[in-house]
Amino acid sequence: MFKKASFILAGTLMLTAAIVAVSKPALLDMQAQAAKESGVQAEDSLVRPHSPILGREDAPVTIVEFFDPACEACRAFYPLTKSILETYPEKVRLIVRYTPFHGDVSDKAIRVLEVARRQGVFEPVLERLLARQDQWASHGSFDESAILDIASQGGLDLAAAEEQLTSAEVQAVIDQDMADVRANQIRQTPTFFVNGEPLDPFGMQELIDAVESEVAEISGEGDGQ
Repeated sequence: MFKKASFILAGTLMLTAAIVAVSKPALLDMQAQAAKESGVQAEDSLVRPHSPILGREDAPVTIVEFFDPACEACRAFYPLTKSILETYPEKVRLIVRYTPFHGDVSDKAIRVLEVARRQGVFEPVLERLLARQDQWASHGSFDESAILDIASQGGLDLAAAEEQLTSAEVQAVIDQDMADVRANQIRQTPTFFVNGEPLDPFGMQELIDAVESEVAEISGEGDGQ
């Protein structure tokens, strides 16, 4: 009886080992796929298909900026990011993520910018809104007519924008960006990521250094081929 039981136990152990051996590759594949999907989701939360892009769309170095058009610091950083794009026109792009941290005034300006993107005039409208930020967002004031007037000087079609500003499509973009703001735990604007890595410590020179480092790395890879 004891020998029979031992034989049954040994057979059971061998069968279990075989099942594990067969299942392990499948389990590893599942884990790898899950990790890959997690990475894709993390990347997607920084860059969405609707996100405005300044610079060459296929540039290998990506700056992601969580941006509020009513934010004075965002306005202060804009000349720097523009200078970086001009310095590396083939290698760096800037992706803007809408981050309405200043309430109604930010929400309105972001809607105007999103409509400008859809009309193909995002950059000129952005530049005019930032240049005259103190006229429509000074110390928490909110001048909606000034936002629209300034945007029209940048090429915004106000007649077409009237319905677009409150459209479901524009609202969906804002909702998605706010979900990504929460997913990435954004607490202030501007917040920058360079090729997926947060800018830490934060600062103008630090942004320059981070971009230069990425450009140098990519240039080195190209030279080695």
